[in-house]
Amino acid sequence: MKKLILRYHFFIMGCVGFLLQSCNTKFRVWVGPGGQQKIYNLQYGEHKRQKMDVFLPKDYPQNSPVVLIVHGGAWTMGRKEHMIQVQKMLFENKIPSINMNYRLVSQKKKITYEQQLEDISSAIDTFNSLAEKAELQPNNYIILGESAGGHLALLYGYKNPYQIRKIISLSGPTDFYSPEYLHSFYSKYTSPTFQKVVGSKFDRKNISEAFKKASPIANITNVPTLLFQGNNDILVNQHQGLAMDSALTRMNVPHKFIFMKRTGHVPRFFSKRKRDSIIYPNILEWIRK
Repeated sequence: MKKLILRYHFFIMGCVGFLLQSCNTKFRVWVGPGGQQKIYNLQYGEHKRQKMDVFLPKDYPQNSPVVLIVHGGAWTMGRKEHMIQVQKMLFENKIPSINMNYRLVSQKKKITYEQQLEDISSAIDTFNSLAEKAELQPNNYIILGESAGGHLALLYGYKNPYQIRKIISLSGPTDFYSPEYLHSFYSKYTSPTFQKVVGSKFDRKNISEAFKKASPIANITNVPTLLFQGNNDILVNQHQGLAMDSALTRMNVPHKFIFMKRTGHVPRFFSKRKRDSIIYPNILEWIRK
């Protein structure tokens, strides 16, 4: 019991230090039986969007990975609260997690996916500085993203294998540049969005290297990857997931591809059956294996 009290006492005191620096009046803490903690709106940067929720269940081992959750919203909208059910599910299964907001893409403010990747790095750096207080190891993360967050999770994970042990992508775009993408109907209605995300002009006849740099399929490293894709997804075409599965197979990267028939975009929102019988069980298995 003394160890549990010390664990949550020192972690919260560390968080309060960040609170005092940021003057974030919406910061709040819940402490439950056995030292469980839920820390809301912990600031990890100066921008108003740079906040994260940290859930620490009881009785997790010191070598437990922390799941970093990245919300979707076409890179230009969305918030961490959209992923709260995933975070609660992890908490109930004794898995520590971080659920983060990040700066949204804006041409006016010159924010692209690159600044969003920087925010992921900043959130990790902030938690790393507190990890010892939570009796967890730094740089021991599984990154989980949905839709646009799936894209960011894949890209950040492949570019930072020293921090990210595994990746989980739910309905995430993977390819902004290949001939298959450029010649598809899908590219005709997604390219304006990708142009804003990348911050470079989209010219299908002379595609910039910037779009390759932003495509997870072109940046694969040996980070184990779990992919979810619906065959009827009109926002992220099924060929994005299928192509990624083929590329991972070709490169011998450990991975699992969950291809769901009669399924659209982010099915956990719309199908409790698929969420509880397919999506959540596979997420938990991937984390624990």
